[in-house]
Amino acid sequence: MASTAAYDEIADWYETEFLNRPRAETGDGHPLGLGALLDDLLGEGSGTCLEIGCGTGIHADRLRTLGWTPVGMDLSGGMLRHARERLPVARADAARLPVGTGSLSAVVSVMAHTDMPRYPEVLQEVSRVLRPGGAFVHIGVHPCFSGGFADRGDLEAVVIRPGYLDGRWTKASWTNKGVRDKVGATHYPLPELLHAFLQAGLTLDRFTEGGAPTPAVLAIKAVTSRRSG
Repeated sequence: MASTAAYDEIADWYETEFLNRPRAETGDGHPLGLGALLDDLLGEGSGTCLEIGCGTGIHADRLRTLGWTPVGMDLSGGMLRHARERLPVARADAARLPVGTGSLSAVVSVMAHTDMPRYPEVLQEVSRVLRPGGAFVHIGVHPCFSGGFADRGDLEAVVIRPGYLDGRWTKASWTNKGVRDKVGATHYPLPELLHAFLQAGLTLDRFTEGGAPTPAVLAIKAVTSRRSG
């Protein structure tokens, strides 16, 4: 996949520059409050929590604080080279997880779904590997307010341009200091994204948004009642 090779090429920049750029404080030090979203939707627990598209593994400490044992999977060997210092990892395709059916209590995906052109298949796999009642927390780019059609050049407002309904892969971006202009992203309109959860057998449980003044993040908690065998 093109996005995998691209992340291999930018892995060092992502780790040393992108993650360390100045950030507005939002309680947990992240401008989008991603840690707080994990606290709210995933919450405290125990056992293995699989992070798909873990990148460089920056959310591992937050998962440990909540009581979980984090394990990460990603397609990019370059990103995993940094992640190995933070959690156990495996290089794998999220649409074909090397994980037993019904073996996990929790799975998370944090700001990664737009890097997965086959995300509906990924959700099918998430549903398969979760135990009955297991939780999946999706924290991702907000489909309504972020994308190649959303211009965030004015920090006080977002200008929405044509393109939302297209549902396509794009490198279009309002900035050249982020990730999208370097590796591209797949855009899923909101109905398409939510239908993919339902078609995977996941039950939508809770929702929240993150980012201001206009949300940049949509977070979803879903649970499964699927029984193995």
